This record gives sequence, structure tokens and C-alpha cells, in this order.
Amino acid sequence: MELRHLRYFCVVAEALNFTCAAERLHMSQPPLSRQIKQLEQEVGAELFERSSRGLRLTPAGVFFQQHALQILEKVDATTEATRRMARSQRTLFGIGFVPSVFYGQLPTLVRDLRQRDNLELSLAELTSVQQIQALKAGRIDIGFGRLRIDDPEVEQEILFNEPLVAALPLGHPLEGTTPNCEALARYPLIIFPAKPRPSMADMILGIFRRQRLKIDVVQEANELQTALSLVACGIGITLVPEQVKRVQREGITFVSLEDKSLTTPVICSRRRGEKPSPIMQEANAILEVLVENRRTGRYP
Repeated sequence: MELRHLRYFCVVAEALNFTCAAERLHMSQPPLSRQIKQLEQEVGAELFERSSRGLRLTPAGVFFQQHALQILEKVDATTEATRRMARSQRTLFGIGFVPSVFYGQLPTLVRDLRQRDNLELSLAELTSVQQIQALKAGRIDIGFGRLRIDDPEVEQEILFNEPLVAALPLGHPLEGTTPNCEALARYPLIIFPAKPRPSMADMILGIFRRQRLKIDVVQEANELQTALSLVACGIGITLVPEQVKRVQREGITFVSLEDKSLTTPVICSRRRGEKPSPIMQEANAILEVLVENRRTGRYP
């Protein structure tokens, strides 16, 4: 299978007409039809329903289109980034991160690296699972997440464990207290991200499950900021990493938990067995200082 097959398929899937698609691709219809048929044979599934009324995507075709578009977008983005790097004679360094790690010290890493004249940073908001995929594909060079994921091609290092805190709407009965999980379980819970899973949502659910506490998940949000907005609206409460307390949001208060062992790790992921580049060596040195500041209670 070649990239052109994916491009042909996506054009046909959008037009749902071989003649129109062939015109867009500046080719004749018979070769295009043959290419799509070959693609279906290679995939092992019919991607289109063909009838007198025209073309229609099969369920397999809908699934294939979604992923084909993602692949082509990534290829185009990588190509453009490579061109920019070549034009500027700069080294490209990709950083993946989950949003909740960027409320603390990690922005200092980005700020310090940006001081280098020969470096172009590429920042990508990715879940922990997506970071592993991006590392293996070479789209990022280092990732910061919260889930340990076993993969032979990726090494992970826990930088530090961060306490969890409860985000509550102002005026909540637990405001000003230090609640335990049993107290938290009495109130509707908002979890994030809703997908993809596994994620921090599963980590939070596991805390209550291990204590055999029944909880009412009233809402699942895809993003941390959305979850906090829902809290501010009074829809429920949520658990977040401690550094999120730095977010200034109206209508929200944060309280520490009684159980100080309830923490979430900040995990750094890198490709395994790869000799560190000069940029990676510098990033590692900056991280070492930041982690030490965190562990000793000093912040930049």
C-alpha cells in the first residue's frame, strides 16, 4: 500500500463519485477504479457500496477514511516541518505533553530551550498513549505524561509523584476541609479525559474502586479546562494534580486530600537505546535541575 492509494481513496470517499474524483486527481476514471479495487483487496474489505444510485461508504470504509485522513495529515505536517527545518538550518526537537503537566515547572524547560538559535521546538498536546506512538514514529523526541505504558521501544522515567487535590465549586460543603475518599464519593464526580483511554480518568476511578466506594460519574470531559468549567458551574467535583492549583479560575476552590499517598506521577518518555543528541543532553540537564527544585520545595 502506498500513500497515493490513501490519497485516491480519500478523494473518492469525499466525492462519492469516481468521475468527479478522477477529475480532481487529473486522471481518467478506469485507472482510479482499478486502484481503489486493488486497495480493497489489500485491506481485505469492501470500502464502498456500489449501486445504481452511486457510491456509499461501508462501515469499514468509514473507519478506514478516518484513519487514512489522520495518516495523510501527519505526513503533510511532517513534510512541512522538515521543509521549515531545512530552510532555517535548524534542528527540530519535538515535545509531547498532557495539559496537566504544564502548569508547573515544565514551561521552564521550553523557555530555556527556546534560547538556542539553532533549535526549532515543536509542541504537541498528546495523551500518554499517543506520546508513545508519536515517539516510535519520530514525531516527538520526548514526552511528559502520567501513565506508565510498557513498550520495548520506549523508556519511561518517573520524575516525581504529585499529590492530588479536589477541585470544588465555591460554597461546596467540602470547602475548607481535608476530605477523604469516602467524603468525596458522596458528591457527583467529573472525570477527564473521556477518550482515548486508558487515561488519568481510569487512574481516578481506580482510587475509588480500590476502596470499594461507589461513585456517581456525572460527566466525562475531554479536556482539563472543560472539567474545571463544569466544576465552576456546580455540576460536580473533580480530582486534579496539585500544580493545577496555579490556574486562576472563578468559581473554583481547591482542597488537599486527607490521604497524602494519593498521588499521580509525572513521567518522562524517550526512545529506548538512542544515543542522546546535544539537544536531548541539554533538555535532560534542565530537567534534572527542575526535578531537584520540585523535590526540595524550590521553584524557579
